[in-house]
Amino acid sequence: MRALYSVSALCAALIFVSIPARAEDPVETTRHIIEDQITAFLKDDAETAYSFAAPGIKAMYPDKGVFFAMVKKSYEPVYHPGNYAFGRSRSIDNGAMIYHEVLIAGRDGKDWTAIYQMMRQPDGDYKINGVQIVPNTDSKGI
Repeated sequence: MRALYSVSALCAALIFVSIPARAEDPVETTRHIIEDQITAFLKDDAETAYSFAAPGIKAMYPDKGVFFAMVKKSYEPVYHPGNYAFGRSRSIDNGAMIYHEVLIAGRDGKDWTAIYQMMRQPDGDYKINGVQIVPNTDSKGI
């Protein structure tokens, strides 16, 4: 009986090892990054929010305080959204660049569409490379 158990355990281990690991879905991964940054904005956590910015954004805003002030002033619907939901997503060049629509009901009662540009970095991580916001929630296409 002990031998049968050992053989069964070995077979189960071999089957588990032979199953290829599922690669992370870049669209899902980048959605989580956007959600994490929005959460950081809602908590007024400049350091965490800034950590999601791509190198090009950090070059324009080399200080997290300046970055945070810019977001507060120019991106209020993203900085403190009311409700939000993801719209369409588009992956370009095997995930090198991913665009997400985020439909936002602003706290001011206005509706917005934020289009996030997510860029894969040389280390494989994704960073937010830019956000364009436009009034209304009609999809403008990506």
